[in-house]
Amino acid sequence: MKRFEGKVAVVTGGGGGIGSAISRRLAEEGALVVVSDVNAGAASDVAAEITSTGGSAIAIAADISQKEPCFALIAESFDRKKRIDILVNNAGINRRGNLLSLTDDDWHTSFAVNLDSMFHLCRAAIPHMIEAGGGAIVNTASQWGLYPAPNHIAYNTTKAAVAAFTQNLARDYAPSRIRVNAVCPGEIHTPMLEAGVKRSGRTIADLDRLVPFGRIGKPEEVAALVAFLASDEAAFMCGSLVEITGAQAAA
Repeated sequence: MKRFEGKVAVVTGGGGGIGSAISRRLAEEGALVVVSDVNAGAASDVAAEITSTGGSAIAIAADISQKEPCFALIAESFDRKKRIDILVNNAGINRRGNLLSLTDDDWHTSFAVNLDSMFHLCRAAIPHMIEAGGGAIVNTASQWGLYPAPNHIAYNTTKAAVAAFTQNLARDYAPSRIRVNAVCPGEIHTPMLEAGVKRSGRTIADLDRLVPFGRIGKPEEVAALVAFLASDEAAFMCGSLVEITGAQAAA
């Protein structure tokens, strides 16, 4: 399918496990994908992989925890084809700990990356979408933003805020034909998850047993959902928080 032929899609956190899968999927379906990540090498690797297989992608390194790089990212992306059709706010961090074990930096950085970046990026991108007559924004929230897991208060709170931000933004800009939705993944097999599992002393098999479906998710499965929400096939979906968890209520 080429649902995104001629369209420009910006993907933050595009060098990571889920972000790279989203970038590849959108490119496979015809989009020019702007792969953005704070890790310049990771973003470049994903963009190079996409172009080597016939897709269109560019890499832009950006520290989206700051306002100025967010606006610069959107401006540079827009300059490519004078349009931004899709914004995937996927970048995120997970600072673990309960209230008394977190540092001030853990708390503030979690909000800067997981929530404030969306505020700035959407502020920069939405005027272009309004001028074009519409667009699609897909945010990465989390199962834990809906059903908090213990000892992850900063992550859980920011992801709950992402869910609220998504629904508010959708209500405000639906009249402009800008659809805003969020995916709420459960445990997904990514390098970030593997690192967390290693620290905890558990195994992937341990996580698999917690999921009624029998296994944790794959990045490509989240990417497929993001692509659907960004496409015209989801034309009446706006303000939805879509769980993708294998029927797992909470970890």
